[in-house]
Amino acid sequence: MKGKLSPFLIVLAAILWGTTGTTQALAPDTAHPVAIGATRLAVGGLFLLLIVLVRGQLNFKDWPIKTTILASLCMAMYQPLFFSAVAITGVAIGTVVAIGSAPILSGLLEWMYLKTRPSKVWWYSTLLSILGCLMLFMNKESVYVDPVGILLALGAGLTFASYTLVSRDMVQNYSSLSVVAVVFTLSAIYLSPFLFIFDMSWIMSFRGMGVSLQLGIMATGIAYFLFAKGLAHVSSSTAVTLALAEPLTAALLGVFLLGENLNVTSWLGIFLLMLGIGILIGSSKGSSGKSGNRVA
Repeated sequence: MKGKLSPFLIVLAAILWGTTGTTQALAPDTAHPVAIGATRLAVGGLFLLLIVLVRGQLNFKDWPIKTTILASLCMAMYQPLFFSAVAITGVAIGTVVAIGSAPILSGLLEWMYLKTRPSKVWWYSTLLSILGCLMLFMNKESVYVDPVGILLALGAGLTFASYTLVSRDMVQNYSSLSVVAVVFTLSAIYLSPFLFIFDMSWIMSFRGMGVSLQLGIMATGIAYFLFAKGLAHVSSSTAVTLALAEPLTAALLGVFLLGENLNVTSWLGIFLLMLGIGILIGSSKGSSGKSGNRVA
């Protein structure tokens, strides 16, 4: 049953990630995006660590230190890379390149390091989802391509794909809650200098505190815990493709909560995104009983 539910846990995590854009739009004007990212990790890491300590699940016996450091570095690097890419080349291009490149990079990393070749179904669903993501975001603003921004966005996609690949082995052998608590606490420590570089007075306001708690607890702590639980039973490439439900959620929230308008091309992109994710979930459910380790 856990294997069958795993794809849905990852999609649910992606839905929670998809709330970050709407939440940031409601943040105080003085809140810098990179400072929001650092705050997000700090709140999320402390939230997860507190739960682990209260439940008494923190056990460092035979803990993979090198893997943990690598996973936490990947997650810490993703935040400034993604936010910087978006700032330089715009939300549309930055998001499409970062989120769209992650599944392809994840599949290549699996192929290179695990010698696991992605299935045809994964390729079909991934290409459909990326095409849908491209159609969705290309209509949000004028296209502005900056080489530095593109490189930063590709870096963000690579770090997220690497985090997924590296952490998958950990969540298969250790408590998912403990893994994400340790990884995100370390990531928050790495990014803590940003909390002193940028103006953080916004966090003391009622709205700033609400934004920090929502991003840290819901969109980081709970979301990555669900992602880790699902990752224990699906391949990293499948997980990263399912995570494309994030831009889908962000777009729909923009329409229904922020009053944004989408044209016909964007709605077609949403349809392709949902179709690609649906195909992958169907494939995962059909193969979960045959293989406990590899789903796609």
